[in-house]
Amino acid sequence: MRTHKIKALSIALLFTACSTVPISNRKQMNLLPESQMVSMSLTSYQDFLKQNPPVTGTPEAQMVKNIGAKIQSAVVTYLGQHKMGDRVAGYKWEYNLVNSPEVNAWCMPGGKVVVYSGILPLTQDEASLAIVMGHEIAHAVARHGNERMSQMLMQQAGGMALDVALSTKTAETKNMFMTAYGAGSTLGILKYSRTHETEADKLGLIFAAMAGYDPQKAVSFWQRMGQQGGSKPPEFLSTHPSDATRIKDLQSFMPTALKYYKGKK
Repeated sequence: MRTHKIKALSIALLFTACSTVPISNRKQMNLLPESQMVSMSLTSYQDFLKQNPPVTGTPEAQMVKNIGAKIQSAVVTYLGQHKMGDRVAGYKWEYNLVNSPEVNAWCMPGGKVVVYSGILPLTQDEASLAIVMGHEIAHAVARHGNERMSQMLMQQAGGMALDVALSTKTAETKNMFMTAYGAGSTLGILKYSRTHETEADKLGLIFAAMAGYDPQKAVSFWQRMGQQGGSKPPEFLSTHPSDATRIKDLQSFMPTALKYYKGKK
């Protein structure tokens, strides 16, 4: 009897937790309330900043904040136009640069954005950094972290009801959250599935273009990323597109992104 109830609950969750991803219209499963994701992100974000104090008073730190404010405005406008404004309702946006050699950047639910100084030599200019920040913000707007964490919870909870799993497995839940968002990970920028990466690429290009940044900068940025060397698995074994595939997809989508580009603001 108990098993049947759990199965019924699981089926109900699957139906009630589905939402639509902006840009692709793909159906996704988000089992966790976004308010809970925002609460968890705030704790993780504050813990991260205690160990990695933000850079202040430098042109680079100000550039991160300027880009963030422009993309924030673009996000709100775009989602409002598509009747999806609730996706960022309650966001309290923040943009910080931290000193770290890691090539990384991330955005947590609630609009908490962190850029690592190690990525600046690769972005090289403001527009290319906007491409990176737009991409990471797109992951949060598309709720990819919630989707990935929901998948992990479904796998790990097994027959256990979701609310029980969350309340009794707090350490595991925190680890899943950090894995889903890549905070502190050197692979943070490559943490999502290929589907997620492609959605974030497209949505991020639109956000950057609407913010006044040339979306074509994405191609040269990913070309530089591809020249970094190192051992990379074949694309079919990877969780993200190969550099060549990513660049090809970006170029194919570029005419659409350029429709949103009206020049520097």
